[in-house]
Amino acid sequence: MTTGADIAEAARMLHAGGVIAYPTEAVWGLGCDPRDQAAVLRLLALKLREVDKGLILIAADEAQLTPYIDMSALDATQRTAVRASWPGPYTWIVPAAADAPAWITGTHRGIAVRVSAHPTVIALCDAFAGALVSTSANRAGELAPSRRDALDPLIVAGVDAVTCGETGRLQRPTAIRDARSGDMLRS
Repeated sequence: MTTGADIAEAARMLHAGGVIAYPTEAVWGLGCDPRDQAAVLRLLALKLREVDKGLILIAADEAQLTPYIDMSALDATQRTAVRASWPGPYTWIVPAAADAPAWITGTHRGIAVRVSAHPTVIALCDAFAGALVSTSANRAGELAPSRRDALDPLIVAGVDAVTCGETGRLQRPTAIRDARSGDMLRS
């Protein structure tokens, strides 16, 4: 396991099937290549999380999310609302693309996605050249760490790298809203 990994090193690990810990807008997250089923299942096992719950994808721009989502399934008003909030700390449930991996969607027909304004997230996604899985770096049912030194030693031991960086200024994880209904699912 590498601590203090730079962005290029973390991207190399992601391409090699690795799982990393990195800072997001409010908490430290765990990430991997969403196309790599083995990496995703390893991440879920580390978190003690069921695959059927689905996962959030995070990106530097909407184009990185296009392989996973179907924005055309939203009407113009819904698309405008989603795009007006990005980049920023806004996670939306949008319709999944027909071939989106089941290990990302879980039992859902939508995917939670965010185009982030966090500098480390942007640099990671750009260096990786794609969207990443983004889930809090904690075991299921435990508090999500807002500081690097608060990462659970079991999480640290289970990842391939912990990047440099600090979380953003949010006090809690991003809100999650359903793009079709507008309903707030996590505030």
